[in-house]
Amino acid sequence: MKRLSLFTILLVLCLCSCGDRNTGLTVYCAHDAVYSQEILNAFSAETGIAVTAVFDTEATKSLGLIERIRREKTSPQCDVFWNNELLGTVQLQQEGLLQPYQGTGYARMPAHAKEPAGHWVGFGARMRVVMVNTERSSHTAASTLDGDLSQFAMAKPLYGTTLTHYAALWRELGAELPALHADRLAREMNILNGNGAVKQAVAIGAVEWGWSDTDDYFLAVDSGMPVTAFPARLPSGKTIAIPNTVAIIAGTAHSAEARQLVNYLLSQKTELALANGRSRQIPLGPVPADALPEALRPWQAWAQEAVSLEDLSDARARCIAWLKAAPQK
Repeated sequence: MKRLSLFTILLVLCLCSCGDRNTGLTVYCAHDAVYSQEILNAFSAETGIAVTAVFDTEATKSLGLIERIRREKTSPQCDVFWNNELLGTVQLQQEGLLQPYQGTGYARMPAHAKEPAGHWVGFGARMRVVMVNTERSSHTAASTLDGDLSQFAMAKPLYGTTLTHYAALWRELGAELPALHADRLAREMNILNGNGAVKQAVAIGAVEWGWSDTDDYFLAVDSGMPVTAFPARLPSGKTIAIPNTVAIIAGTAHSAEARQLVNYLLSQKTELALANGRSRQIPLGPVPADALPEALRPWQAWAQEAVSLEDLSDARARCIAWLKAAPQK
């Protein structure tokens, strides 16, 4: 019997490895694994397409995955990017790293939630909220950031959804924002490490109220904490809805499978699964009102009042430059 050479054995192993890669998708996912993995598993069960998910860490948010996609641009390892925000996805589009696609999912989303050519599409949004401890405060939707702010908290504005919030403020207020922020710090505004920390501080009554997101708010509600919330609004009166986004990576060798996953994530089925999960993501496409949790129905209406975030890149860059240069509490 003829013996195989070491080269032949290595070649066979390599071909087998490449074959395994060609049978599935690699998804870089910034949405929490506890919510997203179940959806990706359901997609695999329904289509037979294997999905390997690579998640970010709480410390790096989605930035680590974005940097990884940039590093791999000459040899993409990611097929589909599921981001939990918009602005980082827009940056990848501007750098030519995303492949356009307009499928069935693209068609069901409103114009403000998708890039015209289909480089990215939004779905299942969180909203910025004013969260209130009902046992300590009587703040209402008309409340402002006037007076003593020792009982108000927000996350560091250089990161996450608070950065998007501040970028939207920068676009409306421009150079007035740094002075306004400094004034609020002088009035003892509390700056905490993240939205989760703000949620916890409000829920236990360490502060009376604060800015957070709907997903954190609903986690507090589910834990039986004495809280309520209403939309945080910009000076223009607009709300802030921050969608998940999905995009196909330019240069993927699995375009057909990637398109199937994009359509699946943008489907009514997926939006309802996210809406009925613990994080209560707000559908952006049409869904039957009676299929939503009752507590989420007013938020779906408020999400229709959201400001467009698509052209926020310049304001975000200016805001980051200021925040990095300015001393923070």
